[in-house]
Formats: sequence, structure tokens, C-alpha cells
Amino acid sequence: MRDLIEHLPDRLKQLLDALSLATVLGNLISMLPAIATILPIIWWLIRIYETPTVQGLLKRQKKDETP
Repeated sequence: MRDLIEHLPDRLKQLLDALSLATVLGNLISMLPAIATILPIIWWLIRIYETPTVQGLLKRQKKDETP
């Protein structure tokens, strides 16, 4: 999944982020069905997971767990 996101142009990532935000806000004012809300949440979670901070924390935890 990370390779797929890394190869997306930054403009497309920004567009998807904006669409995600619009979808969440639209749902909050009851313009979209609840099922449509899960897609931007998943997108945001993937984006957060792929950040260097989270990746660094995960790598640090893996190093700590190895005997």
C-alpha cells in the first residue's frame, strides 16, 4: 500500500485529502449517507500511518520487541 501512495503525485494526494474533508463535513451536516463517511476516514488513517513519525515509532517498537 505504501508504494501505491508514494507513487501518487502530490497534487492528487491533496485533492483526495480535500475530497475526504468535504465528505466528512458533508456527512456531518447530513448531506451524505453514513457509509460514505468510512472512505475518507480510511484514507486519513492510511495517510497518518504512512507519515514518517508513525513509521519511525513502528520501527522503534519492532526493534524493542526483538530478543
